[in-house]
Amino acid sequence: MFPYDPDLLAAVQATPQTIADVVSIMQIIDAHCIDGDGLKWFNLLYMQVTEAVEARVNANGFIDSAWMASLDVVFAGYYFRAIQTSLAGRSTPGCWQALFSRRNQTELARIQFALAGMNAHINHDLPQAVLTLCRADQIEPQHSTTQYTDFTALNTTLDGLIHQAEIDMHLRLLGDSLPAISDLNDKIAAFSMSAAREAAWDNAELLWHMGDVLPAFTAYLLSLDTLTAAASEALLIPVP
Repeated sequence: MFPYDPDLLAAVQATPQTIADVVSIMQIIDAHCIDGDGLKWFNLLYMQVTEAVEARVNANGFIDSAWMASLDVVFAGYYFRAIQTSLAGRSTPGCWQALFSRRNQTELARIQFALAGMNAHINHDLPQAVLTLCRADQIEPQHSTTQYTDFTALNTTLDGLIHQAEIDMHLRLLGDSLPAISDLNDKIAAFSMSAAREAAWDNAELLWHMGDVLPAFTAYLLSLDTLTAAASEALLIPVP
């Protein structure tokens, strides 16, 4: 879709080991993407989120900072793999493909891509990332755990970043102004980072208990993608 897509594909081949690695890959994506590429605006917001997590980890601002750092890296891997499969023409979750297939639609607003990406990543990928790490550490995801306390401790910071993005990215891809009043404002108002992350944790708990019943586990993941894709499609309807 864009002439630099092979460079993006090359960038996401690497498997990050640290949050610094994650940020480095995001910086490469940001450096290649032009303003008229919707991916740029989700990636920029996600990079800001990741840098906020990195700063708090480095300040030992969590009860278990090592676990939060690992979650950040595992979580980012789902985003990078979605780019990889999409650009390679392989099967990609529908919630992500909704964004990737519209990257060049300049009538859309920057904030629409930022929120559609957050929708896909949090509602579809985050439950799986939490589950993956909990399985590796043999920690059942529960609301009573230290991990959940750290997980929710970020909400205020992340909501602040979303709010600022809503202000800074309230423009079409190429920078053209949007109508003062439109249904986009309702879509923006309806998105809550904290609520989405809470639902993601709840879904991680459900998936944990479904782990021994593979058909149910697979069916639930499919339904999660279907619902998340529908939300991404709604977020990416052009503003008149």
